[in-house]
Amino acid sequence: MKRAVFLIVLVVVALPWRASGQTHQANSIQQQILGTWKLVSYVREEIPSGAKSDVMGAHPSGNINYGRDGRMMVIIVGSDRKKPAGPVATPEEAEALIRSLLAYAGAYTVDIKAKTVTHHIDVSWDQSRTGESHVRTYKLDGDRLTLTTQPSNDPATGKMTVRTVIWERLK
Repeated sequence: MKRAVFLIVLVVVALPWRASGQTHQANSIQQQILGTWKLVSYVREEIPSGAKSDVMGAHPSGNINYGRDGRMMVIIVGSDRKKPAGPVATPEEAEALIRSLLAYAGAYTVDIKAKTVTHHIDVSWDQSRTGESHVRTYKLDGDRLTLTTQPSNDPATGKMTVRTVIWERLK
C-alpha cells in the first residue's frame, strides 16, 4: 500500500515537471527560429522518380521571418528577374515578374514532437494559399534552417513532389 501511495505521489509531482520541460523545449525551438532568414536553396524532388530540380531557378532570393508574436512572413523570387524597361511594367513584364514570385504571411505554430512548423496563411500573393495551413518539417543546424514540405502536388508542375527550402540566419 505504501508503495502504491509513493508511486501516485511521484506521478503527481513528476507530471508538472515533465509538462514544464516540454513547454521549455517548445519555447526553446521557437526562440531558435525567431528572426529573419535568407534563402539559400529551393529544390523539389518528384515522387516516385526522385528527380530533383530547382523550384525558382538556380539562384532564387528571399527571406522568411518568424516573429515573437507568433506571426510569420515569407517572400521568394526566382532567378534572373528582369526589371521593367520603363517606369511601368508592360503586361508581359508584369506577368513574368508575378510568375517568379511566392509570398504569404500568417500565424505559425511549432510541434516539437513532430519537428514541424505550421504556417497558418492569412494572406498570399495570388490568393491560392490564403486560408490554408502548410506543415513543414524543420531541421535546425547552427545558422541553417531546413524546411521540407509533406508530399503534395507542386503548384508549378502539378506533379507529386517534396520541396525543400534551406534558409540561413541573417545576422
